[in-house]
Amino acid sequence: MNEKWLLNVKLETGAYTDEDNYSYTNTKLFHLKIKDGRIAEQVPCEQSIHDNLEKTDMKGLLAVPSFKEMHNHLDKTYMGLGWRSIIPVTSLQERLELEAKELKELAGSTKDRASRMIETLLSHGATHIRTHVNIDPYIGLENLEGVLSALDTYKGKVTADIIAFPQHGLLRDEVPSLMREAMRSGATMVGGLDPAGIDNSIEESLDMTMDIASEFNADVDIHLHDDGHVGWYTIDKWIDMVENTNWKGKSAISHAFCIGQIPEAKAAQLAQRLHQNQIAIMSTIPLTKTLPPIDLLDRHGVNVHLGCDGFFDSWGPFGTGDVLEKATKFCEITGKKDERSIAQSLKYITNGLTPLNEAGEQVWPRQNDKADFVFVDAESSAHMIARKIPRRAVMVDGTIVYGSIE
Repeated sequence: MNEKWLLNVKLETGAYTDEDNYSYTNTKLFHLKIKDGRIAEQVPCEQSIHDNLEKTDMKGLLAVPSFKEMHNHLDKTYMGLGWRSIIPVTSLQERLELEAKELKELAGSTKDRASRMIETLLSHGATHIRTHVNIDPYIGLENLEGVLSALDTYKGKVTADIIAFPQHGLLRDEVPSLMREAMRSGATMVGGLDPAGIDNSIEESLDMTMDIASEFNADVDIHLHDDGHVGWYTIDKWIDMVENTNWKGKSAISHAFCIGQIPEAKAAQLAQRLHQNQIAIMSTIPLTKTLPPIDLLDRHGVNVHLGCDGFFDSWGPFGTGDVLEKATKFCEITGKKDERSIAQSLKYITNGLTPLNEAGEQVWPRQNDKADFVFVDAESSAHMIARKIPRRAVMVDGTIVYGSIE
């Protein structure tokens, strides 16, 4: 049995709005008893602790739930290869052709490059990573093997969803058989990509995706860049398939720009169907495409998650790997400036967890919650998001796995 105390942890305890409509977050210091990686007890800091358990003074740092990086490509990064920008292209197809040329060249360094990316994400507070990994005719399962090996070195620090991703098309060559081999070799989810724009056959592509998922009883995450009505039609067909196969709660659509390109009434109808079938939306808050209507989706109960996507790779040279920046950018783009709305945006990078609910009541942490924290020198979650406060320490199961409190 592993027990310890975390002393002087700042937690958010409530919120209120004054007569001038200004929002405030209340905080207080607590001592947290950790038992077997979970919160066993929470007491006010005025209460002295006299037992012989290990004690770590967190020095008044604010604790927030650890972050979840929900859309990434560990296998694609150039990290460790020195600086390089990218070759400009005029189409997605041209970008894929250029990527294909370098896949074999980079495959041998996948473990090292992925490890550097994991370390970067962890340093920013992400203790879970959803990564897509190329499965294609050019390298087979080589990237998957490298990513699995890298993740293995971070056991106890980072958990992961590993998506077999047909980046160069599912309906070609031996890709379906390679996808099945990937699922037998350590991938945990089935990926898809633009059934119209890449596979040129929406129903056939979705059918194949569902066939593989059903065979392995696996969740699905489909990249969907296809715009407007074509994208909407693709999501609508996927929902039909989910309903017909009882795949409720086992799929997600990444990017989904199309939902922000259709009339709001139509988007609301689609959001209702997504909610009914527990289909999540994964967004990377890009500057170059229409965002899915995250606030509308949220109002209809759709789970929305953010991720950094690939950064510093053959697709683009920009980004830091800090998923907190995605929450900040989302608030900036959508005009969220008050304490409460900024703070509630934390849920998009924590799998729904926020210290306070929308009514300003404390809902996290609770007894028996996992002791997975990010510690920052901030006054509140809103302060951390708005100012992108550096992470001082990252904790998993009550143990610091990155940074320090010194």
